[in-house]
Amino acid sequence: MKTLTKFEDLGISQQTLKAVLKMGFEEATPIQAETIPLSMENKDLIGQAQTGTGKTAAFGIPLVEKINPSNHAIQGIIIAPTRELAIQVSEELYKIGAGKRIQVLPIYGGQDISRQIRSLKKGPHIIVGTPGRILDHINRKTMRLDQVHTAILDEADEMLNMGFIEDIETILAEIPAERQTLLFSATMPAPIQRMAEKFMKNPQIVRVKAKEMTVPSIEQYYLEVQEKNKFDVLTRLLDIQSPELAIVFGRTKRRVDELAEALTLRGYTAEGIHGDLTQAKRISVLRKFKEGSIDVLVATDVAARGLDISGVTHVYNFDIPQDPESYVHRIGRTGRAGKTGVALTFITPREKSYLAVVERTTKRKMERMKPPTLDEALEGQQKAVVERIEQTIESNNLQYYKQAAAELLENHDASTVVAAVLKMLTKEPDQTPVKLTEESPLPQRRDRDRKPFNRGGRGDSKGGYDRRKGSGRYGGEKRPYEKRTGGKPRSFNKQ
Repeated sequence: MKTLTKFEDLGISQQTLKAVLKMGFEEATPIQAETIPLSMENKDLIGQAQTGTGKTAAFGIPLVEKINPSNHAIQGIIIAPTRELAIQVSEELYKIGAGKRIQVLPIYGGQDISRQIRSLKKGPHIIVGTPGRILDHINRKTMRLDQVHTAILDEADEMLNMGFIEDIETILAEIPAERQTLLFSATMPAPIQRMAEKFMKNPQIVRVKAKEMTVPSIEQYYLEVQEKNKFDVLTRLLDIQSPELAIVFGRTKRRVDELAEALTLRGYTAEGIHGDLTQAKRISVLRKFKEGSIDVLVATDVAARGLDISGVTHVYNFDIPQDPESYVHRIGRTGRAGKTGVALTFITPREKSYLAVVERTTKRKMERMKPPTLDEALEGQQKAVVERIEQTIESNNLQYYKQAAAELLENHDASTVVAAVLKMLTKEPDQTPVKLTEESPLPQRRDRDRKPFNRGGRGDSKGGYDRRKGSGRYGGEKRPYEKRTGGKPRSFNKQ
């Protein structure tokens, strides 16, 4: 049995240790146990790990340890693919650095740049930002990186997919050569390997094995459902399972908008999040979800990347993702902090080959679940009401209501009264008609071992196109699918 590593054994300062323990961490995850000692020795490092393995603390703790709080210059920079991940990383670093009063500033597009410039003048110690906005500040000369001693690339493969590779190389060229560079990526495609060779010095490699890609406490199921029946099946599952907090993943921005609207129409408190929302709206939606005033968050892959929301009990993959890495990121939203979680994936009959790829990658077989019927949904709602009534009885704060109860029982038998209460409290399954634009199923895989094509085209990250040139990320060539067909990508990638 593998022994657990405590943070006390990793040689970190008492100030940082106190902050880490206050965050609720006790034992280091495998990547933290391996990365922190190497990073504190100032070694360049490549960490191959998924979201949910604790990599933010793995690079954040050594970075905080190296910061000189009395020097109000940028000493560390973290480059992240999305604004959500930049915000999440900066929040966690702020907590880790609380004991040393480390100032952390997130920098991302969509936020008022003049406000960012004012914040930069206050002398933050660490910058966490998206490539485009960091480069914008470099070009404006509003951000000086001449005292940076640590550069970290988080989710490098996702930044490659989003067409940021040239921006990253430009940023790294602005940072002193005598620095420590850490690169974290779920996969290691050739362009990232070449960048590592160019900008890193004899990097140490830390890998989290594939068997650790999924959390054992997540129950995983799949349901075989025709496209036209998916929404009714989703609402029945929500009625039966009564999740405390749930995330529903859709493949495109259009799908997310339509699902959020349809769920609201059926009486659920739901809102969507994707790349087209304003930053203010995204922050508002996430705050409501964290506070519990939204029961269901509907999201695209990229919009939810890097989100760390505690208390998510269920993840519903309304559309199966194109690649297994995205599946791991999705279900990693639940089952955190030692709690159990449930992940349910809808597949159409033509998408079974994608299910097989996911199972091989995660080394876990998904259990088949039969789509629930309308009667089962009603039964699930009744069960939830019965539990609420039993909890109310146990609270024993009923004195004020007993006289009214006695009067009811004089005129009706007990079972009739209880049945009326159950009927009144039960949310009967809503069958209000809704209209969802039908999404084409993923194309059938001819070679089951081949990686799915066009990994960037998830309907939210600009289809893998270089945002500066408007061309494909393959240097202006046609993307792989177009090479095979001579035509345009299938309609499921359209917005």
